[in-house]
Amino acid sequence: MSGTAISSIKNLGPASEAAFLRAGVPDAETLREIGADEGYRRLLQSGQRPHFISYYVLHMALQGRPWNDCRGAEKAALRRAFDALVATTKDPSAEGLPRALAMALDFYGIRA
Repeated sequence: MSGTAISSIKNLGPASEAAFLRAGVPDAETLREIGADEGYRRLLQSGQRPHFISYYVLHMALQGRPWNDCRGAEKAALRRAFDALVATTKDPSAEGLPRALAMALDFYGIRA
């Protein structure tokens, strides 16, 4: 028996649901259980490109808050957490390198 659709969570639609399914997160119950940071880490590991807005929207969604409710010190703290998560999560297309390093090498044209 499958759980509740991820798109049933306010602020998360069909595209988010499809991305989470590709990342191995099958339902809303699992996403709530693992939390926003682990859920987003799984998205990154599945090849999803990092985007800060989608990260904080996920946090707001799991708290039942409007997506644009994130401001000020809370938004700044989430930005620091996002940057740390991106820097330490390996990109499956980056030969095992941390995502931030792979992106820097690509920027300078060092990797093929």
